[in-house]
Amino acid sequence: MARTLYIDGFSGAAGDMLLGAFLDAGLPEESLREALGSLGVGHELRVTRVVRAGLSAVHVKVEAHASADRHSALGRRHSHQHNAPSTEHPHEHEALSTQHHHAHRTLKEIAHLIGHSNLSAAAKRRAVELFERIGAAEAAMHDVPLEQVHLHEVGALDSIIDIVGVVFAFEWFGIDDVVASPLNVGGGTVQIAHGTYPVPAPATLRLLEGVPVYSNGIEMELVTPTGALLVSAYAKSYGPMPAMTVQRTGYGAGTRDLKRQPNVLRVVVGERTGTATSAAAGGDSVVKIECEIDDMSPQLFGPVTDRLFANGALDVFLTAVQMKKGRPGTLVTVLAPEAARRTLCDLIFRETTTIGVRFETVARETLERRHVEVSVPGGQVRIKVAGRGGEIFNVAPEFDDCLRIAEATGRPVKAVQAEALQAWYSRS
Repeated sequence: MARTLYIDGFSGAAGDMLLGAFLDAGLPEESLREALGSLGVGHELRVTRVVRAGLSAVHVKVEAHASADRHSALGRRHSHQHNAPSTEHPHEHEALSTQHHHAHRTLKEIAHLIGHSNLSAAAKRRAVELFERIGAAEAAMHDVPLEQVHLHEVGALDSIIDIVGVVFAFEWFGIDDVVASPLNVGGGTVQIAHGTYPVPAPATLRLLEGVPVYSNGIEMELVTPTGALLVSAYAKSYGPMPAMTVQRTGYGAGTRDLKRQPNVLRVVVGERTGTATSAAAGGDSVVKIECEIDDMSPQLFGPVTDRLFANGALDVFLTAVQMKKGRPGTLVTVLAPEAARRTLCDLIFRETTTIGVRFETVARETLERRHVEVSVPGGQVRIKVAGRGGEIFNVAPEFDDCLRIAEATGRPVKAVQAEALQAWYSRS
């Protein structure tokens, strides 16, 4: 079954809160540090357990190393965006370290950092797409071309760490299906470089288009630009928690300790259940999207496939076909949750030369799936275990994990795969 994540934003959402929730739910801290360290920016990731209104949660704080990151020495005195601490606005959401130098980077600089990291190719593309999305929102708000946009708060070091860290977390958990609650945005006003604005601030509100929001009267900013970006980019639907078997839960803490409610974001990881998608029956339905293409460079199919996966596709495959007038072509087939259909169709139109797609709802049966982590020389490998009714049918190491260890140790990928399987069978 597809692994499901439920994001409960009853007290808002911020990048550091989501990252803390993933750590609380079991994301290995050392694996996260290794991925973030490969960005090559001077930072210190401080992970602590705190209590918010009586509830234990994980708090993540990013501090800059000025000597290691040249941008830190160029920090501005005033934050441009919305979630930096401000003594003038005591109700403002404090998601950033008070010691942080507000260094702002361009899209090109951020893409360069991500491109030279050791994230997987899919994670790199996903992270860059997220920053492009916030850049497009900024460009629209200020009526300037995208290439002239400087990402202010979301281009600062801690926001880069939060966004890239969350991308890594989604990939590590192997999440296929994301549902979010309506988001509590808070209230009051917030001070940004252009003056005093109502909450949600302009860029945040633009990123929340299509997302159900509300305010319960708390006079502070509860949803930050980074939080709005991540939730709206990953969530395929919004509403109450779906019927699911809970596997892990996690709570990520904001900086403030509110009196009326815990200032935390909750994530729930599990597998969908219910009559139509029960683990016993192993069945559910998905949408199948198809189109044939005979006038596009073959080089473009790879990037298109990666972007489809990054935007919610469950499977993408290409089939050689013969089209009218004897021309060779390619049949593109995408399987996805119904909630992702519009996004994926728009992507196909934008990224390919097709002028039409067709889709239909199809039934399917799947095995129950879970991930088990094993140790091999050089690191940890996730093992995907698939079965039904307690019987295991398939066991497979995650290829990206094996590739990462093979590249780091100089061993063949197939040797790492064999070691991972041996470690799993020995443990089992």
